Amino acid sequence: MLAGVLKSKTAIKMSLRIVDTFVAMKKYVNTNLIEQKYINNLVLEHDYNIKILQESFDKLSAKEKISHIFFNGQIYDAYSLLIEILSKAKKEIIIIDNYAGKELFDIIKNIKTNIKVYTKNIDSVAKDKYENQYNNLTIINTDIFHDRFIIIDKKILYHCGSSFKDLGKKCFAITKIDDDIFIKELIDKLNKINIMQ
Repeated sequence: MLAGVLKSKTAIKMSLRIVDTFVAMKKYVNTNLIEQKYINNLVLEHDYNIKILQESFDKLSAKEKISHIFFNGQIYDAYSLLIEILSKAKKEIIIIDNYAGKELFDIIKNIKTNIKVYTKNIDSVAKDKYENQYNNLTIINTDIFHDRFIIIDKKILYHCGSSFKDLGKKCFAITKIDDDIFIKELIDKLNKINIMQ
């Protein structure tokens, strides 16, 4: 400011040096910002690629955890996996099991999401007692299914080789089915059953 007010040769030289310094700073900042933007873009792209790889690895490790074979006597392990699967639900659980009963009711009684059970053999006394105390269950009577299935939030499908009342009593498997077409077809079939009820 003083160099701008004074009119001496020294003041003029100082003003020119100040201007030169600001021009040099501007060039330096612009160059570094361009380089920084390039580096930022590289980092973001690299981060995105790492995220995609991580998601792929997570899916692979999740498959290993949720596709299990159980042998005679692994009752606790089978029930533990079933509870882990059911606990993933945020909105709704659909269970297809022709022999649903007290054992299944004991597992689902503390689950806060809505649960629909499609079954043909239900103990009406146990059902009435359950419904008098808990309000998370809807029973739909049907006998068109042989296998057992679990659908979580209409997005994730599991196949179970054993009725839930017999988990761990004989060798069976719980397997995740990753094909969206199967989920859609199964839900469409269930919707038709709901209309007929």
